[in-house]
Amino acid sequence: MAYPVAPLALAAALAWALPGGECAQEVSTVPVRLEPAVVFKAGVDVVTLTAAVRDGRGRVVRNLRRADFEVLDRGIARDISGFHAGDAPISLAVLLDISGSMAVGGNIDRARSAVSVATSMLNSTDDEAALFTFDAKLQEVVSFTNDVDAVRHVSLEGQPWGITSLYDAIEAAARHVAERANRHRALLVITDGVDTGSSLSAPEVSGIASSIDVPVYVLAVVTPLDHPGGELAVPAAEGVTADIGTLADLSRWTGGEMKVASVPTHVVEAIRDLFAELRYQYLITFDSGEAPGWHPLEVRIRNDDLTVHARSGYISGPSQSD
Repeated sequence: MAYPVAPLALAAALAWALPGGECAQEVSTVPVRLEPAVVFKAGVDVVTLTAAVRDGRGRVVRNLRRADFEVLDRGIARDISGFHAGDAPISLAVLLDISGSMAVGGNIDRARSAVSVATSMLNSTDDEAALFTFDAKLQEVVSFTNDVDAVRHVSLEGQPWGITSLYDAIEAAARHVAERANRHRALLVITDGVDTGSSLSAPEVSGIASSIDVPVYVLAVVTPLDHPGGELAVPAAEGVTADIGTLADLSRWTGGEMKVASVPTHVVEAIRDLFAELRYQYLITFDSGEAPGWHPLEVRIRNDDLTVHARSGYISGPSQSD
């Protein structure tokens, strides 16, 4: 289903990119269709997945070999036909929540800061980036470009507005990331973690993102009082805790990760950690299983002290649509 573009909503979104009706650069803000998960049934014959590995202290592990990995497809070990490791340029889409809930407790200011930190870590000569915003719908503010300054220089001033179609926006933005040629690619979602209007569920979105090998990293910006386990935290409302837990699952299933930030140092640490993981990844290729449909994956390291981040599955069989 496509979400209609209400004139007031479009005006509010444009105000973010073009404060005062003008900006030093021309930015096109284009409504993006949000489709239900049932129309996406892509099959593959050869599966390529990216994997990041960390040690017990959370540090990115480099220089592992093909023999260190084991891939289980529906519980069956697959022969790894292709393997590559190393640093590489990245394709990063930043998805910023500008819905009404972000106005609470200064969360929108934390989110703007996070966008600034993320874009400052991009390499202007090799990386590419895109910027999306969302409330009830997804807006493409800056399309993927190697001119990362085009993303850095967008003004993010404006008043948060509208309901939050978080899961729908993640699904639609992930499709854009999947079109990029760089294998080191990801979607960074900056949000307060509250969804009030999506037609898709977190498991549906994670299945789609996993099947197209797009890791979803979530930075949940919250107040110090709402930061689980934080020094100033108070018992959180049940709904907020549930939303954050669901997002953490979504991230993990796609091979990404979720971090919670309530102060500037959290933001810097979380995004620096994301870039360390994206820069150095392992690319693993193997033949898909013959049985059509969803294939759950498990990527293991023979060293039990190490942890792998990789997508949770893929879809086998010929591409088809309803």
